[in-house]
Formats: sequence, C-alpha cells, structure tokens
Amino acid sequence: MVTVNAQTTFYDFTVEDINGKDYPLSQLKGKKVLVVNTASKCGFTPQYEGLQELYEKYGDDDFVIIGFPANNFLRQEPGSNEEIAEFCSINYGVSFPMMSKVSVKGDDQHPLYKWLTSKSDNGLENSKVSWNFQKYMIDEEGQLVGHFSPRTKPGNEKLVSWIVN
Repeated sequence: MVTVNAQTTFYDFTVEDINGKDYPLSQLKGKKVLVVNTASKCGFTPQYEGLQELYEKYGDDDFVIIGFPANNFLRQEPGSNEEIAEFCSINYGVSFPMMSKVSVKGDDQHPLYKWLTSKSDNGLENSKVSWNFQKYMIDEEGQLVGHFSPRTKPGNEKLVSWIVN
C-alpha cells in the first residue's frame, strides 16, 4: 500500500484581514492570486498605485491581489493595522484585500510565508523574501507557480501575461 502525502495548498491557510477578521484563503478557489508584502515607508511604496491599477483592470472572478503589510525591512511599516489601512486608502485608493501586519521572514515568520518560501512545503521552490513588495503568484488550484522580485513593477509584461493567460 502506498501512502500519498497530500501537499498543503494556499487554500489550507486562514489569515487575518486588516480589520482583525478571519480571512480563509479557501474563499479564493478558482482565482489567480498575487500575494505581496507591503510597506508604507519604502522606496517601492509607490507600487501600491500600480497594484491598484492591476486590481481595477483585472480583479474579478479570476484574479485578486492580497497585501500583507510587514515591518521586516528597516522598520518601513511601523504603523498599526488601522494606520496602514488609512494610509493605503488615502494615498493610493487601495481596494484590494489587505491583511493584518505579519512577519515575512525570521523566527516569527507567518505560516503562509513559510509555505511560500519553502520548497518542502509549497512543492515548487525555495525563496527568500528579499524586500518589501515581493510578489508571489498562486494559480487557480492554490499552488505556488513562481514569484517576482520587489523591483518588478506591477505593470511588468510577464506579470500581466500571467494574469491574463
């Protein structure tokens, strides 16, 4: 008899949204998901604008962006969840789902980010979150299919191509 070890998928996680409510990722089944760790005081912070544009153009039944504020890099996200939500709304009109602040690396790394960065968990690749605005791509089956560096802008041709194909 062969025992198959069922691999964990993105949908197996429940995270907390920016208002402190449970957000089961299973509600996103059938959608492509772009997971982005964000920060309000970073050189890449203007990417919020491009992310919002992507979300307005492609976000529907097939695609969603989820932002995870993180304070792991030079304390560039010092605010509370309430302050972060207000900053995103006022400065960038962010309407895509924002989650509660998490740690994306280190001893206190959030379990979702452990899954995103560990091949033994995600079945695809090991990676390190190198800075704010790193982008992880999840397919419609809840599998990690790759990632883009923080320097990759939201309007990048390869990123848009992944969304629309």
